[in-house]
Amino acid sequence: MTQYLVAIHHPADYDPSSMEDDAMHADIDRLNDEMKAAGIRIFVGGMHAASTATSLRPQPNGDVLVTNGPLLKTAEYVGGFWVLECADKEEALTWGRKAAIACRAPVEVRQFH
Repeated sequence: MTQYLVAIHHPADYDPSSMEDDAMHADIDRLNDEMKAAGIRIFVGGMHAASTATSLRPQPNGDVLVTNGPLLKTAEYVGGFWVLECADKEEALTWGRKAAIACRAPVEVRQFH
C-alpha cells in the first residue's frame, strides 16, 4: 500500500466562520467516518489561516531567517489534509473526489516517496 496526501486548498481570504456551514461539517464528518471504516485514513488535520504561519529560510551564512506569514505568496493555501494509505493512485483519486465534494474546495492528491 502507498501513502497519499489529499490536500484541500482554500483561497487566501478564506474565512471558515462565513464559508463553512453545518451541512459541510456533517459531510466532512461522514467522509472521515467512511475513511476510517475503509481502514485507509492514517492522519487528518485542518490548518489555521496561512496568515498565521511562521516561515524559516536558511541563509548563506548559516543563520535562519524567521518571518511572519506564509513561505509563498499565492492565491490559495492548504487549508487541511488527509494522509491516506491506498492500493493505487486511482483509489486515492476516488477519495480525493469525495474530499472535494465534502469540503466544497479544490483538492490535490500526491503520492509520498
